[in-house]
Amino acid sequence: MNDPSLTIGIEEEYQIIDPQTLELCSYVQRFLERGQTVLSDQIRPEFLQSQVEVGTFICQNTKEARRELIRMRRSIRDLAQQEGLWVAAAGTHPFSSWARQEISPFGRYPELARFLQDVGRRLLIFGMHVHVGIEDHELLIEIMNQLRYFLPHILALSTSSPFWHGRDTGLKSYRSVVFESLPRTGTPPLFGSYADYRSYVDMLLQTGSLAEPTHIWWDARPSTKFPTLEVRIPDMCTRIEETLSLTALIQAIIAKLVRLRQANQSWRLYRKYLLDENKWRAVRYGIEEKLIDFGKGKEIPLPQLMEEILAWVDDVVDELESRTEIEYIHTILQQGTSADRQLAVYHRTEDLRAVVEHVVGETQEGLT
Repeated sequence: MNDPSLTIGIEEEYQIIDPQTLELCSYVQRFLERGQTVLSDQIRPEFLQSQVEVGTFICQNTKEARRELIRMRRSIRDLAQQEGLWVAAAGTHPFSSWARQEISPFGRYPELARFLQDVGRRLLIFGMHVHVGIEDHELLIEIMNQLRYFLPHILALSTSSPFWHGRDTGLKSYRSVVFESLPRTGTPPLFGSYADYRSYVDMLLQTGSLAEPTHIWWDARPSTKFPTLEVRIPDMCTRIEETLSLTALIQAIIAKLVRLRQANQSWRLYRKYLLDENKWRAVRYGIEEKLIDFGKGKEIPLPQLMEEILAWVDDVVDELESRTEIEYIHTILQQGTSADRQLAVYHRTEDLRAVVEHVVGETQEGLT
């Protein structure tokens, strides 16, 4: 087994906002036309025309990822300003309705819309995906099996979708609830080998259940385009520092699991139904309540669990050159997630328009 590269790729999904109404605006086609000159094939449409996705080039570490993210967010902001529009980064829009959105006419999206019907049309949600390079297929499956344990912790730190259709949902990640109405979502199942995983995919392709393997939308999955493990569970992060800190955390956890594997050790595997208990807690409470420590068989406050995880990965952080980025996790634990800040604005103003303006402002932090 060769050592994995542990390279990084990040995909972010942005909201296109009309600054007059503060509603989502179906404008992606114009974005794509203008964006090709500055972002080339890094800019892509999403399922709805009020969404735009941008992906970094392959980055060797979080320092490179920082430069890429700043460049991408600046480019998207400038493209929007040229059209008299804004962009925002959060898991949901506080009050725009999915029923008024237009499906993107590109690629397989129209066909997918016909298949998914209203389950697909409701996908007015925005996420962040982190790719970490693992070139060995068998190692990738082993790491994915173990990484499942940490997915709720990652989600809790990223929560940015407390509102839906003008309502305070009482959840910190309503995006997760909407997304799991699709088939093949949520915590991935355990696989005994890469051949076991391919057998599953091939069966679904042969029986017409899948048009393509990318229609497996688990919270973590083997990428079909790159030799990477793709972590898809986070809400879209509002601040660039949040994106970078979660990227550093995901890379460090994977690096630590690889190191254990090289020492003929592994993280304990847990049943999906147990892991889903923790995911629900992350969806409901974000960082404010407790997750279950299954090894101890007890509830532990999320900040305490995160401090334990940060201590556990500490010996790989400097090798990955990500200490500055990963230490921002402490700031999230102290100051709250985007969901917490959005709720604070709403409780102070009782105005969801103020929440949109707040998110738009935070999206541009760190770009100067």
